[in-house]
Amino acid sequence: MPTDPQPSEFDLHALKRTVDAWARELGFQQIGITGIDLSEHEGYLEKWLDAGYHGDMDYMQRHGTARSRPAELVPDTCTVLTVRMDYLPDCADTETVLADSERAYISRYALGRDYHKLMRQRLATLAKRIQQELAGGQFRAFVDSAPVLERALAQNAGLGWIAKNTMLINDKAGSWFFLGEIYTDIPFPTDQPKQEKHCGSCTACLEICPTQAFVAPFVLDARRCISYLTIEHKGSIDPSLRPLMGNRIYGCDDCQLVCPWNKFAQQTGETDFAPRHSLDDSSLPSLFAWSEEEFEQRTQGSPIRRIGYERWLRNIAIALGNSENSHQALNALETRRQDPSPLVQEHVLWAIEQQQSRL
Repeated sequence: MPTDPQPSEFDLHALKRTVDAWARELGFQQIGITGIDLSEHEGYLEKWLDAGYHGDMDYMQRHGTARSRPAELVPDTCTVLTVRMDYLPDCADTETVLADSERAYISRYALGRDYHKLMRQRLATLAKRIQQELAGGQFRAFVDSAPVLERALAQNAGLGWIAKNTMLINDKAGSWFFLGEIYTDIPFPTDQPKQEKHCGSCTACLEICPTQAFVAPFVLDARRCISYLTIEHKGSIDPSLRPLMGNRIYGCDDCQLVCPWNKFAQQTGETDFAPRHSLDDSSLPSLFAWSEEEFEQRTQGSPIRRIGYERWLRNIAIALGNSENSHQALNALETRRQDPSPLVQEHVLWAIEQQQSRL
């Protein structure tokens, strides 16, 4: 039985240039293509998991080697198309908000619409265009929706290097961007990997970390990371870490804020990433006063929705405990002293003790 003709190497080189133009039309700032050999990164992942640095993130080991072996996740995959999209919005001055203990700091990526759906839709559009152009081929788009070593793939595709803070840094765009992937069985010509790490002797990201979550350069103990604690961790937060969290109620950007390479970062042109409901500059008491109905309504379409109302209150309670305005913070905390959630109540009582100790 005759098989579908495979595109020639020349055809794929030409198509690759076209795909690059299509990706930019769809709002991606860059696209790179790599093969599927992630053996070096697989060894690092295994050591990281063995050390327990993933904390409660059981999904990091649930899929075995499928995360580091793309063809196990999607059979017949031979190349991966990796894209990046800038997300830094026009918002209240980040350092000013962080320095004001009465205001809530939310990671810049989470101020607007959830990027997962937006990027996945555009990647699906790109995949469909390529498939139609080739009249065949297998394409699967991912945006944090499957076990994918996205930073390793992006580094191998030439989009940047994995830095000491474990973020991917691009020498022309810094690190304020999202990543997405398309797995395919089409043998596209690949890009040169980014082999040199341009961090040099700089350790600013390691030193700024509020909880000292970096065990060593390039090694993050997620169990101490504020992003993990406020987003991934579902239970009680270690009392010894609470004072170090400051006013960060959803995520943390400190290691990016001090990175010299982010002087090249560009503000996003995506209106969907613009701050909603003044979340870039809100007071802690005002957010703590949200009812569950208000939380559901105001976080609709937002990545914040994933932590749920209970953890939202837990995180804000800690920030109120760290606030320097004791009277205002105490008044807010007292409204939830008898909260029906044991988790919320535990953190509220801790925060009240913190504030009373300063009076």
